[in-house]
Amino acid sequence: MKFLTFRDDAGEERVARLDGDGLARALSHADGSPVRDLVGVIAGRMQAGDLVADDAGRTPDGLRLLAPIPRPARNLFCVGKNYTDHAREFTQSGFDAGHGPAEAIPGAPIVFSKTPQTVVAHGDPVWDAAGVSEALDYEAELAVIIGRGGRGIARADAMAHVWGYTILNDITARDWQKRHKQWHMAKSFDSFGPMGPVAVTADEVDGANLDLRCWINGELRQHANTRDLIFDIPTLIETISAGITLMPGDIIATGTPEGVGIGFEPPRFLKAGDVMTIEIAGIGRLENEVRP
Repeated sequence: MKFLTFRDDAGEERVARLDGDGLARALSHADGSPVRDLVGVIAGRMQAGDLVADDAGRTPDGLRLLAPIPRPARNLFCVGKNYTDHAREFTQSGFDAGHGPAEAIPGAPIVFSKTPQTVVAHGDPVWDAAGVSEALDYEAELAVIIGRGGRGIARADAMAHVWGYTILNDITARDWQKRHKQWHMAKSFDSFGPMGPVAVTADEVDGANLDLRCWINGELRQHANTRDLIFDIPTLIETISAGITLMPGDIIATGTPEGVGIGFEPPRFLKAGDVMTIEIAGIGRLENEVRP
């Protein structure tokens, strides 16, 4: 099942189900009150059988879309260097501060975070950060949405904690990443986390085998499959939850494949007017433009 979050004509947030006919049908509780929080659905506070879909549907293009989870309760968990070819291109680029070729392929997941304020929706602008950064880059990623929380989740049990998936563009200020020798600030500028357009339940797609593509201004830059992840989704959940209690609605971005801007010689950084389009099979297309 696919869900989306939108702003209705009164300016209020609503949750809708995207049906097979391509129409979004706003959801309400049995008492007629609107469903405004997808995390409530994810956490099981609202059972699917208790939700009522509007008879009249609207095309998503006719809605003011928000990110599926517009304001995550916590920082997004992100994973660096999780595709072999990208790990090599990152190290060879010279932007992997403090790490040489011998450390190109990590021996354990590299986990960092992005602030919730990075999250914007499909169609929203991404700030070009002019005067702050001169090295903006894109990163197409599959994002996992946690449905059942817990700490110390075993790898064998991890997928039972996955509610679903969405798309994330992990925008990065590479010069900040290199200068400060850590990733949090470079990844956490306002608008640096486009997400969506929908969230898809785990029974709809196989997160371990999804084609992923990214175009910049129509030019295909990234093309991979999630089966190529160095550390798969169960390993990431086991690693993160070992000491951190995961909660319903938490988001784990699984890493980006080869083809980011720093992988070119010379690097091909983003600039105002560039359009980034990410497609993941079974989920959809996330598109955003870089603007001042």
